[in-house]
Amino acid sequence: MSNEIPVIGVLALQGAVQPHKAHIEAAGAEFRAVKTLAQCEEVDGFILPGGESTTQLKLINRFEMWDGLAEQFAKKPVWGICAGSILLAEKVTNPEQKSFGILPVTIQRNGYGRQIDSHYAVIEGYNVSFIRAPIITGVYGDAEIIAEHDGTPVWVKKGSKMATTFHPELTMDTPSPMHQRFVDLVSERA
Repeated sequence: MSNEIPVIGVLALQGAVQPHKAHIEAAGAEFRAVKTLAQCEEVDGFILPGGESTTQLKLINRFEMWDGLAEQFAKKPVWGICAGSILLAEKVTNPEQKSFGILPVTIQRNGYGRQIDSHYAVIEGYNVSFIRAPIITGVYGDAEIIAEHDGTPVWVKKGSKMATTFHPELTMDTPSPMHQRFVDLVSERA
């Protein structure tokens, strides 16, 4: 793929999918909404979007995608956003739930509180949204903290896997620094 633009697949089972398109394209990649395992095989990297993690889990299981996604995530870059970060964490609390366990972090669902506690913040010079956002309560091993908010990690990375507990895709100043970093990561791995 060295001379081709990378293809970023956004898992389109539930959650904020379409807002990523402008960011991905502005960062120099091709956007693709993916709903099947066959489509997942055609992309170079994945975004697990924000939404509702328990609903996303139910749909992944209902469509029997768990094993196939786990296989794809093991070999390709993955970025989990808000609910997607929950799906990537090694451990999930409040309450505990199943996850792919590929990022060495502990994450607490709805860590900032209820919907009314959602807020905006500036991360890496970019305005982002925390919507019923989780909180990363532990970072382990060789996971790297890229950014914090109020003393708490909100952007972490290990190798080609990264997670943000906020939504950068909802700010339409494209591309977000987070999308650019992910597209660059996918390009480096190609």
